[in-house]
Amino acid sequence: MLFLLSIATYHTTVMTPVFDPREDLVQRRNGMRQRALKARLELSAGDRQDLTRRLLHHLDAVIRELAPSSLGFCWPYRAEPDLRDWVADWLAQGEERVAALPVVVEKDTAMHFRRWVPGAPMVPDRHGIPHPLDAVEVQPEVVLVPLNAFDAAGYRLGYGGGYFDRTLAQMRTIAIGVGFELGRVDSVLPQPHDRPMNWIVTEAGAARAA
Repeated sequence: MLFLLSIATYHTTVMTPVFDPREDLVQRRNGMRQRALKARLELSAGDRQDLTRRLLHHLDAVIRELAPSSLGFCWPYRAEPDLRDWVADWLAQGEERVAALPVVVEKDTAMHFRRWVPGAPMVPDRHGIPHPLDAVEVQPEVVLVPLNAFDAAGYRLGYGGGYFDRTLAQMRTIAIGVGFELGRVDSVLPQPHDRPMNWIVTEAGAARAA
């Protein structure tokens, strides 16, 4: 009887899976990212345009307050808000104004920003996202950062590559997270390497990160 009990105890110990809190955290963050992305992709084109129009109304007010002369933004990807026409209008309001798009030059490194003007020749980066062929680099005073999931503290989830975190860590810039309310969560469970936004702008309004 004692022998059988020992065998049962041994098997219980061996077969019990070890809980890894790091793996659970990764899964929870990825779940938030995927739910936000799925909800955005399911928006109709008309709904997305309406939400973007309302978002840009609030972004106008923030940019007027900050009054930058250089602005970084992202080419729309996977149903993100399309800021191209808005940036073109912003550029047209002052000859000194400069806009720039990020480009991934190498994997696992910070991005570079290259000057953009409407109609500029474009080429795809390593992820297929267009960026200016002209290699004139810019250090934007303000960068508009796309959001998947995000929280009121200014933390965001992108696509998991960490490019913006590495980039913002090396820049002296004001980061404005731009996205739709459907991605808002209580907390994205930020990690030590995550860089918070200074502002969050959605169709519901604009607010400094808590």
